[in-house]
Amino acid sequence: MVIEVHAEGHGPFMQAVEEHKAKLVFALFCGSVDDKGQSWCPDCVAAEPIIHEHLKHAPKDAVLIHCGVGKRDFWKDQTNIFRTDSKLKLKSVPTLMIWGKPQRLEEEQCANAKLVQMLFEDS
Repeated sequence: MVIEVHAEGHGPFMQAVEEHKAKLVFALFCGSVDDKGQSWCPDCVAAEPIIHEHLKHAPKDAVLIHCGVGKRDFWKDQTNIFRTDSKLKLKSVPTLMIWGKPQRLEEEQCANAKLVQMLFEDS
C-alpha cells in the first residue's frame, strides 16, 4: 500500500523526500488549506480525489508526499522557493510528479483520471 505523507512548505517537503529516498516518491503540490480544511486552489480541490482514487495503480511500496505550497499570495510570488528550486521548477498547482524524473502532470491534467492512472502505472 502506498504510504501518504503530508508536508507543509519547502523545507518539510525536502525532509520527507530525504526520509523516503530509498523508495519511489510521487509528489503532489497543492495550495495550502485554511482552518476549514479547504485549499484556496479550485484545481487542487478538483484533482485531489481523482489522484487518491488512482493511487491503487501506483507501485505498492511507493510514497506520495502531499505538499502544501503556502497561501495564494506566497504561491503567486514568482520568486518563491517552489518556483526557483532547480529540482522542482513548479509553474502551477496542482502538480503531480515523480521525484527525480521528468514526468509530471500540471493543473487540469491532475484531474484527468486516465493521465493520473498512466503516471502511476508507468512509473
